[in-house]
Amino acid sequence: MNDFDAIDSLLDAVGPEAELPPCHVRRELRERARLSKAQVARALGVSPSTLSGWESGRDPAGEIRTKYAYLLDGLNTKLATASESEATPTAEQPVTSGTTATVTPPSSPDLSQDEDGHDVELLVVPEPCVLCGLPARQRVAGFAQHLAPADCQPTPTNPPASEPPKAPLRTTRPARATERSKGPARHAFQEPSGPVDLIHEAAQGTLAEHRGDVDAATAALSKRAIPDAMRLLDETRKGARYDVIAHPWIPDILKKQTARGADQIWEARPKWTRHELPPGRHQVTALDINGAYLSALKTHLPLGQLEHSIGLAHDRRRAGVHLITPPEWEHEAVLPNPIGQRDEPGPLWVTEPTLRLLLRLSGPKHQLCAPPQIHESYTSGATENLLEKFRIALKDARDTAIEQGDTVTLEYVKAMYSKFVSTMGESNYNRELYRPDWMHLIRSQAFANLWLKALKAHDEGLTVVRAMGTDELHVIGDWRRVFAEGRGVTEVKVKDTYTAGSDAAEHADEGE
Repeated sequence: MNDFDAIDSLLDAVGPEAELPPCHVRRELRERARLSKAQVARALGVSPSTLSGWESGRDPAGEIRTKYAYLLDGLNTKLATASESEATPTAEQPVTSGTTATVTPPSSPDLSQDEDGHDVELLVVPEPCVLCGLPARQRVAGFAQHLAPADCQPTPTNPPASEPPKAPLRTTRPARATERSKGPARHAFQEPSGPVDLIHEAAQGTLAEHRGDVDAATAALSKRAIPDAMRLLDETRKGARYDVIAHPWIPDILKKQTARGADQIWEARPKWTRHELPPGRHQVTALDINGAYLSALKTHLPLGQLEHSIGLAHDRRRAGVHLITPPEWEHEAVLPNPIGQRDEPGPLWVTEPTLRLLLRLSGPKHQLCAPPQIHESYTSGATENLLEKFRIALKDARDTAIEQGDTVTLEYVKAMYSKFVSTMGESNYNRELYRPDWMHLIRSQAFANLWLKALKAHDEGLTVVRAMGTDELHVIGDWRRVFAEGRGVTEVKVKDTYTAGSDAAEHADEGE
């Protein structure tokens, strides 16, 4: 959209608290204009579920409130003008030059959806077709494209002379409103392949819009990664068994103590280097763990508002944050402490993944430490599969991008899941979801996953030299018999190799 100048002027005129009509009027205005929730949500940069909340009683705040008020006021004016002109109808109603989608009265033959449920919009300003890159005047299911086959003429993009030709991107054309003989059309984000198709088509459309400029397309997709991730989440949650509270009450321990400070949650981030190596000279391999945060989306997440409890018992049906006294760790010489490197002793607030890791290590299988002492908790009913469809959609898109050498989609997917995790807490970049508890739990799960890989390496006879963050594990020995090599999320790849040991007069942390 190119209306930021107009929005700035609007902000100066009405201030941050623009007046909004009652919620039932908001919905009535949208429906009278024959606009779908997806159309309005896309124009405002939010998800359809957020818009549903605004039409059910919740109010937006800040700049997005002003944009929404501006849209509703425009719809009210436009519909009032259309009603006045019904007494003397003309062949065609004029369209305001700054509007993207044509708003028509209910009697108009130009419907906003076709028989298959796709949103079909007539564009005042043509946009690049996602298939051929040429100007198109229709947008179907959220993507600009030609409806007539004769108008759509895909042309190959010639790569720069300095770059070798890359594997072509998938060019499967989405079902069009005019095609009826090929069976039912697939909706965007329809399982099992809908979300993957939508991710790739968004990347292709942006690449076409920037005329094959990979850097420009990647930068543009990175800027829209947060709203796109929220829309993906919204679509993959359709029909789900659980209702998620996006802005629940949060205890003070999950709130930042100062504007630039941190809250009281300890994520157990590994930062460990082995002090002594076995005698001799050794080749150390630094392994890179692929898609660490993507894999960590599969973790036990609380569904609703966190509730306080006191006691030593742990309920595996619930998840949240816990105040514990961690056990003593006696294996620092060969394995990192599961709670990370902490200078201060005593109780601390940890997340569900950290607590479950400590309970697992204290159990009969490992017996590596005593059980942690739980003093109090903030938890809610939980499920490990809350983000599973979201995770699988991103993983499948990532796998396809790697297979096809599609660096644009690969970077787009990475930006979506990494920014999704980093902005769901106290962030000005994502106001649709305020779950700092989720953010801490997902990060901690990534750290716990790395720790478990270190344990697996140790149990299989490898010498663990270093564990850092979410994705860095240094080992001595034949690691390929323990870990699969590759770029998949269940595989690892070599980041670096170096020599260490007393005979080499080097330390384990060299080679960074």
